[in-house]
Amino acid sequence: AVVSTQRTGSSGINAEYGEFQTFQHYFKRINLSQVQHKLQTMSTVKVHSPNVIYGEKAIESRYEYNTTSVTVNSDGSYSAVPKTTSMNFRTETAVPRVGMMLVGLGGNNGTTVTAGILANKYNMTWTTKDGEKKPNYFGSITQAGTVGLGSGPRGEEIHVPFNQLIPMVHPNDLEIDGWDISGMNLAEAMERARVLDYSLQKQLRPHMERITPRPSIYCPDFIAANQEARADNVLSGSKQNMMMRIREDIRDFKEKKNLDKVIVLWTANTERFADIRPGLNTTAEELLNSINNDEEEVSPSTIFAVASILEGCTYINGSPQNTFVPGVVELAEMEGVYIAGDDFKSGQTKFKSVLVDFLVGAGIKPVSIVSYNHLGNNDGKNLSAPSQFRSKEISKSNVVDDMVESNKILYADGKKPDHCVVIKYVPYVQDSKRAMDEYISEIFMNGSNTIVCHNTCEDSLLASPLILDLVILAELCERITVQLDGEPQPRRFTSILSILSYLLKAPLVPSGTPVVNALFKQRACIENFIRACIGLPPSNHMMLEHKVGAPVVQGMNMPSAPVFPVKTIHSNPEKKISHVKNPSH
Repeated sequence: AVVSTQRTGSSGINAEYGEFQTFQHYFKRINLSQVQHKLQTMSTVKVHSPNVIYGEKAIESRYEYNTTSVTVNSDGSYSAVPKTTSMNFRTETAVPRVGMMLVGLGGNNGTTVTAGILANKYNMTWTTKDGEKKPNYFGSITQAGTVGLGSGPRGEEIHVPFNQLIPMVHPNDLEIDGWDISGMNLAEAMERARVLDYSLQKQLRPHMERITPRPSIYCPDFIAANQEARADNVLSGSKQNMMMRIREDIRDFKEKKNLDKVIVLWTANTERFADIRPGLNTTAEELLNSINNDEEEVSPSTIFAVASILEGCTYINGSPQNTFVPGVVELAEMEGVYIAGDDFKSGQTKFKSVLVDFLVGAGIKPVSIVSYNHLGNNDGKNLSAPSQFRSKEISKSNVVDDMVESNKILYADGKKPDHCVVIKYVPYVQDSKRAMDEYISEIFMNGSNTIVCHNTCEDSLLASPLILDLVILAELCERITVQLDGEPQPRRFTSILSILSYLLKAPLVPSGTPVVNALFKQRACIENFIRACIGLPPSNHMMLEHKVGAPVVQGMNMPSAPVFPVKTIHSNPEKKISHVKNPSH
């Protein structure tokens, strides 16, 4: 794919490859991630179908969306009716210049994701006691994930990189800026975070020390009192003035870096929940008036969200607080701007959304889930305050609800499992979070099954790839439109990007939309949506060509009907009985 692409118009690779006698020599000069970087802004997968048109500016696909409408009858039976909706997808292929602005740029996540991008961009290597290490984007589905494209000539499944299905922004091309209540430059903040190997930090320092966060909004009532010592880089004035300053910062960044678009993401401290009440924030008008009147109950994260929306920038909430009060959602819908949240799903909760899905799907009934965490980074310090912990507890506790509700046989009484979440601050462990879980389930004939697991992880090294995926996929969504048959105008996504639920603990969804937390359903949603954009059907794992022996895949050499081989039964050494081929025997 690389050779084919570079010979058919990838000027960047052509220019470099021309210096070398063979492609192998070229690979000695650059690493695989650099090649992937050059290819990611184009697509190496091309679908040959009358339903797909690869135009100069866009990929257009004709798609049949198949669903099943179900009615529950009065006698308790079900009536299912298959339905098909025809629609046309259009995806702009020109990848724009994108800026990523992080609220909390100087925190563990902000410094780690910035350092990771720089290390990959400049192909840094560093030495540890385990030998030489190279940068990567492991943990990112867009950069390190693959998808099954289809079957090869021998029936084998062909997997391709996720980012080769359709043109996407590459992380190395992201411009980075942001805000933080701490004024440390990113080199000092990276050292304070104690996440990355020191030998790598030394290489990164000249790049990181040039980046200093912009002053941020500090409202002591919304975060823990123990954060006051860090707050030396804060905006002053009314909330209206602070919101206007954030808007100016976004415009300044966009202009100075000559960007096509900016995406803003909150990765700062968890806030307490804000009140929601009429007159304060239940409509866009109320919220804008509340900011103008300097209402105390308007949180910093909500001010950032409003500023981003008014600047036409997608806003993503990576923490568990209720940033998206009704007034924010209404404003986003009025302005036609995307929002997504809440709370990065990186470790314990991601594992939980897999394990509970497995248990319930297997007909096993989880009745008690107890989750304990301790960590020592600034996130853990902030969460040691009760109000901030309560925000996190809510986002972690609802993750099993849809899986429980999917099985009325196990949960006929409607009672959910007992679910307890504990988080403790232990400074010594720093960013190396410990998570311990106990799952008790009821099994066959009233038996009991207990699963206990322990997970040790670098918290920011798991969260940083999610930040990249959220920004990359959100930007992609801005380039996609869908037009249903009979409609005069194409549609965009609804303002709430629920397609990003795979990456978030407490997915924000449009009103009336079912919340899906099961991890593999969430991933399949992203994968199948991108397949629709290039005219491919949803992926399935039926593999009928291997189950029924029919040539359902063109070109495969499969038998047209079942063949039963001759079997010889040896009842004794001297007597042999041949079994006839006829299946009726």
